[in-house]
Amino acid sequence: NMIVTINTQGERVYVGDVAESIFFVKYNKLTNSLVVFADDTHPRWITGVCQLDYDTMAGADKFGNIFVCRLPTEVSDDVDEDPGGAGSFEHAKLNGAQFKVDEIVQYHVGETVCGLQKKTLTPGGADAIVYWTLYGAIGALQPFLSREDVDFFTHLEMHLRGAAGAREQKSKDTGVAYDHPSICGRDQLAFRSYYYPVKDVIDGDLCETFTALDPARQKEIAEELDRSPGEVAKKLEDMRNRLL
Repeated sequence: NMIVTINTQGERVYVGDVAESIFFVKYNKLTNSLVVFADDTHPRWITGVCQLDYDTMAGADKFGNIFVCRLPTEVSDDVDEDPGGAGSFEHAKLNGAQFKVDEIVQYHVGETVCGLQKKTLTPGGADAIVYWTLYGAIGALQPFLSREDVDFFTHLEMHLRGAAGAREQKSKDTGVAYDHPSICGRDQLAFRSYYYPVKDVIDGDLCETFTALDPARQKEIAEELDRSPGEVAKKLEDMRNRLL
């Protein structure tokens, strides 16, 4: 198919294909040729790719998905130790390369992603994957720095999925279907998993709706997290400040 992106580091070439996701290629010095030693198990219509490290690539497709794939450590070591860049790559799997990358992140944005880059938006700020879409939206995915933050925002998102009207209906006596409208107009988890199940990404747009809830609902969710509403709002603010 048509190649849309090419990245290089050392003897490796990372190729983004218009309809077949990302290929990991190694230069064979002995035969002066390129060998495809790893690829993705999912066919993806790639619109943008950025390299995160030697074994990890982030990509986006035209259906609004952002993903991160990583070459397994043992495979990376075997490939680097092979002096000829060939030998173990003779037997293909699933009509593709010998090895397959692991999908470690999956997230549906909802718009066609035109490109993405690894950037720091402020001096001394955290690295983030910045992406832009066909309709002009600009977004960012930033990594968590501690396990505590991961647990906190995972539970906050879980509670807000109900508070945002995706799961928990109000009783008929209240006169409203939900206590807070969903940000996407449908089940949030199903939306973020539109093409592939969402994996290891916290929906920041959903978490930001915490401050829009009524005070009683904020207090209820904060108590479930063993925090006060002010502490939850401070956590959200700290995450924004780390990026911006």
